[in-house]
Amino acid sequence: MTKTQKIEEDVLTGSTECHLVSVGAHNQQFMLIHEMVLDPFYRLRADAEKQGFDLCICSGFRSYERQLAIWNGKLSGNRPVYDQSGKPLKLNQLNDWEKVQAVLRWSAMPGASRHHWGTDIDIFDANAMTEGYQIQLTPEECEGQGLFAPMHQWLTGALANGEQNTYGFFQPYATDKGGVAPERWHLSYGPIAKIYGEQLSKSIIRQKLSRDANLMYLDVVLDHLDEIFERFVQI
Repeated sequence: MTKTQKIEEDVLTGSTECHLVSVGAHNQQFMLIHEMVLDPFYRLRADAEKQGFDLCICSGFRSYERQLAIWNGKLSGNRPVYDQSGKPLKLNQLNDWEKVQAVLRWSAMPGASRHHWGTDIDIFDANAMTEGYQIQLTPEECEGQGLFAPMHQWLTGALANGEQNTYGFFQPYATDKGGVAPERWHLSYGPIAKIYGEQLSKSIIRQKLSRDANLMYLDVVLDHLDEIFERFVQI
């Protein structure tokens, strides 16, 4: 794939699975990822295994409809929304634009999630889990004495030596730039994701969202789409 190839809008916005394949995950579950990510992922997983880690995927491809359910669930109060430090937030104390920003801090807008592409995965160390443990995907799990901290420390070291040491994977949200909160568990396959990211435009997102009457706070999103795109979509 080259930068000059045009990617279908359905791929960019999570509206098709035509480019995906299944990959085995924890507890015999299966995830969908981009077909070109499969081999690099298995290579990275093999390296992790040599270090005593069982690097597994807990989230791969996420469709537009799935992201919409997460989005509406949070803005309706049926799913928790967190503040800057990862603590539960009371949405009823915020205005509409503040509510949207609070959700965007931790969850992508439907049509603009990197998980739509199948190039991005959320990972954890299955060897570190105790029976019945529910994965939270929080900074506390990945830092200090966190359950998955040793694996992430190893991975950070590998990434520091260049993407060639992690087969093209990188962390798109490694640092806080005032948009999406840092997510050490989120890996992106650069050779494909960077091309997709360059082709996903505000006009594509606006066109997709404008047709969706089910998206909560749609008017607010469209009114602030320029800022949303710059802060929460572009990296």
